[in-house]
Amino acid sequence: MSKLIILVTGQVYGPASGWRVLQFTQAALAAGEQIHCVFFFRNGVTQSNALVCPASDETNLLQEWQKIAEQYHVPLINCVSAAWRRGIMSADDAKENGRTSHNLAEPFIMGGLGELVTGIEQADRVVSF
Repeated sequence: MSKLIILVTGQVYGPASGWRVLQFTQAALAAGEQIHCVFFFRNGVTQSNALVCPASDETNLLQEWQKIAEQYHVPLINCVSAAWRRGIMSADDAKENGRTSHNLAEPFIMGGLGELVTGIEQADRVVSF
């Protein structure tokens, strides 16, 4: 069993990238792999937007990430800089920056590249999408 970090850079409903990384993560967990964290970077942070509302015939990727986090206790970490640039803020960030609302879905948390680097040091492999 190896310890993985999943690095997500593709947008939530882009050219199947969100779906592929979700399928890979589910398969890795089902195979007994340990996932240190899923780190959302660049456009990948759009997967944490609580206001994304897919069509009724599409998989709700946000709900699937939430299930993974709950069932397997996998941390879902957003790059704070990438998130802010794309209009995604936690409640604390919104308050600190004078915003009246936030849209970071639970259980996603904000973090920095330091968390990614620390995780890479502890992981056996990094898988990037």
